[in-house]
Amino acid sequence: MRIDYRIEHPVALHARFEVEGFTVLLGASGEGKSLLLRAIAGLVPARGEPFDGLPPQQRAVGYMPQGHALFPHLRAWQNVAFALRGAHRRQQAMTWLERVGMAEFAERWPAQLSGGQQQRVALARALARQPRLLLLDEPTSALDPSTREDVLAELIAEVHEAGIPALAVSHDPALAAVADRLVLMHDRRIVQTGTPEDVHAQPASGAVARLLGLRNVQRGRLVGAPGPSQQLLWTEAGVSLPVHTALPDGTPVDWHIAPSAVTLHEATTAPVGAVAASLELRQTGAHGGYLGLRCGQARLWVTLPPGQALPMAPIMLWLPPSAIRCWLAHGCAYP
Repeated sequence: MRIDYRIEHPVALHARFEVEGFTVLLGASGEGKSLLLRAIAGLVPARGEPFDGLPPQQRAVGYMPQGHALFPHLRAWQNVAFALRGAHRRQQAMTWLERVGMAEFAERWPAQLSGGQQQRVALARALARQPRLLLLDEPTSALDPSTREDVLAELIAEVHEAGIPALAVSHDPALAAVADRLVLMHDRRIVQTGTPEDVHAQPASGAVARLLGLRNVQRGRLVGAPGPSQQLLWTEAGVSLPVHTALPDGTPVDWHIAPSAVTLHEATTAPVGAVAASLELRQTGAHGGYLGLRCGQARLWVTLPPGQALPMAPIMLWLPPSAIRCWLAHGCAYP
């Protein structure tokens, strides 16, 4: 389904992209993502397709707002039945609750449900309208981190089973990682679209890399013409790094290096051009560990390979020029 909406108030916003399967619109807070959903649902003045000119009640959308917005004075089944018309509303509501695994909680009030359970009731209510498009506003915001992956898996499975295209807006990279299609918004415009694999492999800008949650996205300025002598001035760290780009001298850039590409050395064995650093913190999680290292006023994240001991202080970091990716920085202020 093609989305093409233009909003003039309260902010100017124009968004045009395709929704396929479970599509995630990723952007920072304040970009207008939720406003766009409300515009598609007909809740704010806007022009665009689909549904242009139709009142909200005639738009074939299922809308799940942030926080789920269940009616606190209605039981779970009554919240779902609210979206239905005609006879046998309770029976229909129970059918939808059963589909999302919530039939046994039908008589409970919203306050008696966990965040994930409330989300499933809200999803049942949105699907009960049998919409052409499902709109989900920050669907991970009320989820406990320990249950988020399971609830997300259930949510996406339900969307796929229903065969209804879904547009979820979020600033959560974890949600973007499980999307069928990604749409990236920056400065209230669409800056990149594609599959999560394609977007992660080739972010269009430093802004996109930050939205994706990539570590080590920094700012700098190129010194020297393209060639073997070109340097990247990393102002926050107070150092220059060798770099390979096709950008001209003086270009302000966003740049990135993967934590796994940085190598740690002791001062006596460090390559020429290595950067001095001090250990700031260790971060250990289910998906591996990171070291947070202080370089001047900047922090650089590094993965420590299993079995490798931390070098003796002072720690020296080598950032291979071939591993540094630079993007032209638009609208960024540099020293």
